[in-house]
Amino acid sequence: MAKKDGTEQEAMQVNPRIENDRELINTARRKGRGALALAFLRLSGPGWLQSGITIGGVSFSSSLYLGILSGFTFLWLQPLGMMLGIVMLSAIGYVTLSTRQRPLDAINEHVSPVLGWSWLLASMAANLVWSMPQFTLGTRAIQQNLLPGLVGPDVIPDPWGRILVVGFLLGVCIAVTMFYVAGARGVKIFEVIIKVLVSLIVVCFFGVVVRLSFKGVVDWGQALRGLVPDPRFLFRPAEGFTPYLQAVADDCRQFWTRLIVGQQRDVMVSAMAATVGVNMTFLLPYSMLRKGWDKDFRGLAIFDLSTGLFIPFVLATGFVVMASASRFYTVPAPGFVPDEQGGAVSVEPAKNLVGPYKALLKERLAFEIGQEAAAGLSAEELEQKTGALPYADRRMAAMLVKRDNFNLAKTLEPLTGPVVAQYLFGLGVMGLGISAATVLMTINGLCLCELLKKPLGGWTQRIGILMVSVGALGAILWKQPAPWLAIPTSAFCTILLPIAYVTFFILMNQKRILGESMPRGGRRIFWNVLMTLGTAVATFISFWSLWSRLRWWGIAVIVAFIGLILVVHFVRKGKRAAATA
Repeated sequence: MAKKDGTEQEAMQVNPRIENDRELINTARRKGRGALALAFLRLSGPGWLQSGITIGGVSFSSSLYLGILSGFTFLWLQPLGMMLGIVMLSAIGYVTLSTRQRPLDAINEHVSPVLGWSWLLASMAANLVWSMPQFTLGTRAIQQNLLPGLVGPDVIPDPWGRILVVGFLLGVCIAVTMFYVAGARGVKIFEVIIKVLVSLIVVCFFGVVVRLSFKGVVDWGQALRGLVPDPRFLFRPAEGFTPYLQAVADDCRQFWTRLIVGQQRDVMVSAMAATVGVNMTFLLPYSMLRKGWDKDFRGLAIFDLSTGLFIPFVLATGFVVMASASRFYTVPAPGFVPDEQGGAVSVEPAKNLVGPYKALLKERLAFEIGQEAAAGLSAEELEQKTGALPYADRRMAAMLVKRDNFNLAKTLEPLTGPVVAQYLFGLGVMGLGISAATVLMTINGLCLCELLKKPLGGWTQRIGILMVSVGALGAILWKQPAPWLAIPTSAFCTILLPIAYVTFFILMNQKRILGESMPRGGRRIFWNVLMTLGTAVATFISFWSLWSRLRWWGIAVIVAFIGLILVVHFVRKGKRAAATA
């Protein structure tokens, strides 16, 4: 007799807790919707876990830069992305709980092995790529926000200072994740600490919004307008930049316009990608199977995702966007330009922003005189020419310079003061980085076990966990502001998301796998309309990311991928026809 895998063995065992939960749901369902909602509230949990994964370093960084670059203009973006993501996660949960099959096996058998293996490999790639901003954020939080106040700045200069901090974070993440594998109770204590740190920083951003509202800094009318989608700003700068762009000379306005729009698009892609990542689509079904859930829990899964994931995520990201917008949107970094043309600069600029500020001015100068001419200038000539650029250009550079952790901590100053803000921001960001990195390690261990068809708990899972350590290299090598690393990595990961969405869209319409559980009539139309919208948006963003970076090579990749799916499909169809002949 064939040996059953871990999931099948778990499914055959009767779990008293699961059976009690099942009875509670079925009893409440007979009593009516009110009783069922109360039962779902009582049993909610996995959705809140997904929320803890999603509110990580990438979402946090994207929210900060959304506020900095566009104010309240894109407050609608992350709620819309999460709604579409929850639709697809609900579909994934529905298929998994209806069939009780391992998703990879179901996809390979009933859809296409190309899509199945691509889904798994895309999830692993997302784990590796997304680990880089987590380690980088955690490292800079320690170096820029925590250590300077505790032991003084530059106690151990880079690169060794950064290497030591990265090593410390990596050791913590590996130790905690290995405890996850062993199921140690100490992990629960660690989870509580991380959740407290993350919750504290989110509550503080809420406090900043309230405090600034009482001071009249937050314009709630603009905030409400920012909740209404406005696609025009996909192609032009946010309205707040208009007077500053008009002050720039006509022949150089195009440079700043392209720069702003390009950064806005990158941050928008990052924000959308961070709502629901392709690796989350892998974690959700397998975590549900391990819990012992089946078709009786489908309603609970959808309810839990809709409340436990959507509400905390939207509130958390919304507070961060509003706080950063109120503090940084169209506000020049201090120390670079006077408040008015002809005035004097009264403060020293932040040391970590001097290099990026000068780099922006060099780009602006190269736009005017040409790349070769700018490259041929000596350091003294470059300093002289960039310093002689018009005030309007220097002010734009000071607005758009990418802030790092030390500068972004000032977001909390209205609530906590400058000293506490640095510690609180540092602890919160470090907690976000460690929490997200450990989850990515956990998912990758699961992915490798599924790839090699090995049971959980062994060395295969441990090796999968250790693979994510490659993200520590990003923290050592990345030179730009730490939060900005989340933007290009998310742009890569969003390219992979349609693989999962298209796959489960097909599964939701496969009677061969769902049988009597396949939605019918109006419910089927409703599901398909929502899934079509979610898949279309994810595909558009993926195509956009590919086109903006690879142009026709990106189109070639898409065509080749679709061609491979079709070839494998017809080869399998031919073999099945031959076998039945």
